[in-house]
Amino acid sequence: MTRESLENLLDRVAAWPEEDQEKVARFIDEIEAKRGDVYKLSDEERAAVRRGFAEMRSGQLASDEEVAAVFNRYR
Repeated sequence: MTRESLENLLDRVAAWPEEDQEKVARFIDEIEAKRGDVYKLSDEERAAVRRGFAEMRSGQLASDEEVAAVFNRYR
């Protein structure tokens, strides 16, 4: 993609509704984070990690047998 075609694309995006522009910005941020080897969690991902830690602290862990069953299902 040339610089000119990218600028044209961004001009068109600038006319989109704000919600859609924010989606594009988040997508670009994700790509940029991957290119820099630094991944930033989204709010949803951060919440899922926190739920997982809370479950772990409360002892809600899968047994060795349950883990083995999942791995065996996909082998």
